[in-house]
Amino acid sequence: MLRIATGKAHAVPRAADEIVLAGDTTIAVGRRILGKPEDEADLRRMLALLSGRRHHCLSAVCLIGLDGKARTRLSDTVVTFKRLTPQEIDAYVASGEGMGKAGGYAIQGRAEGFVRFLAGSHSGVVGLPVFETRAMLMSAGYPFG
Repeated sequence: MLRIATGKAHAVPRAADEIVLAGDTTIAVGRRILGKPEDEADLRRMLALLSGRRHHCLSAVCLIGLDGKARTRLSDTVVTFKRLTPQEIDAYVASGEGMGKAGGYAIQGRAEGFVRFLAGSHSGVVGLPVFETRAMLMSAGYPFG
C-alpha cells in the first residue's frame, strides 16, 4: 500500500515550489484483498463477501514536500457491514455506485447504510485519511491554525 502511494506520488512531475499528495486504498477481508470490481458479477461477489463481516480498509498516503522528502502514513479502519439481503445487493449494484471503488463500495454514498460498526478513520474509508494527511503536512512545515 505505502509502496503504491509512493510510486504514484513520484510519478507526478513536481516543480520546486509544489508539493505532491497521492494515495491508495485497499479493502482486506481475512486474507483476501479486494480491489476495484471488474464488472457487476465481481461487485456482487465482493458485496456478498463483505455481508455481515468485518473487514479492514487500508488507506495509504504519500506526501512529497518542498524539500523533496517523501512522507507516508497508513490508516487502518475496521468496518463491519450488516448482513445484506439479495435485494440490497441488487439495488446497490444497479445504482452503479460501487464500480471503480476499492472493495466495491463508497461509504460516502448509499453504502453508509450498510455500516454496522466503524473503528478508525471515516475519511480514510472515503479515500483520504484527513487526520494522517494533516499530520504529514504539519511535519513537512505547513502550519494549521
